[in-house]
Amino acid sequence: MNDKAGIIDKESKYPYQYRYPHHAVTTDCVIFGFDGTNLNVLLVERGLEPFKGCWAFPGGFLRPNETAEQCAMRELKEETGLSTAYMRQFHIFSAVDRDPRERVLTVAFNALVQLSAVQGGDDAASAKWFPISDVPELAFDHAEILQMALKALRHQIHFEPIGFELLPRKFTMTSLQKLYEAILDVKFDRRNFYNKIKKLGIIDLAEKDSRRDGYLYSFNEQNYNEMKNKGFRLEF
Repeated sequence: MNDKAGIIDKESKYPYQYRYPHHAVTTDCVIFGFDGTNLNVLLVERGLEPFKGCWAFPGGFLRPNETAEQCAMRELKEETGLSTAYMRQFHIFSAVDRDPRERVLTVAFNALVQLSAVQGGDDAASAKWFPISDVPELAFDHAEILQMALKALRHQIHFEPIGFELLPRKFTMTSLQKLYEAILDVKFDRRNFYNKIKKLGIIDLAEKDSRRDGYLYSFNEQNYNEMKNKGFRLEF
């Protein structure tokens, strides 16, 4: 035995027996979607205690053979049917009393998905989209997690042109402006917003919008990756 580390030898009959306390670890996924006007968040109604019947973020306990990122992606797959998404870790919540069952630390992730792409997984019957302005009372410390997730998302948008994951492959400038307004909770002058976005060089004119008098745009991933590597700050 290594007394300093408190670790039982790997050949021990009890490989998970340690000298020091070990705490449970979970991941929680704050999954955002955009309906064309409002920023939405995906919540799941809990079927078990604690907080049975309350709404919470999709999440679960970390398995012994997976990383936090793998756990988050597994939960995303189970709750939404998505195997890929824009996902980023933004904080670890470790308040001593955040879970009444035991000491639980949670690694929190932001995920951006298209509402139309969500098919529903194992918990489809209990999953529901809520506008950010109409989120119900949340279980555990998930209200705090949501506020920090929004803060992280609003910070990111100034340094990375995120949000294109929430739009269809071809989109109008109006829908892009509404998306940024929904994320930042502000209103932009249409002309100023268009000029700033166009100047970045991260969108291309795709085609004439046959449904209305306007144009459709697409995301220029190559230019975006170049800008991301160089670093930039977008000011509105």
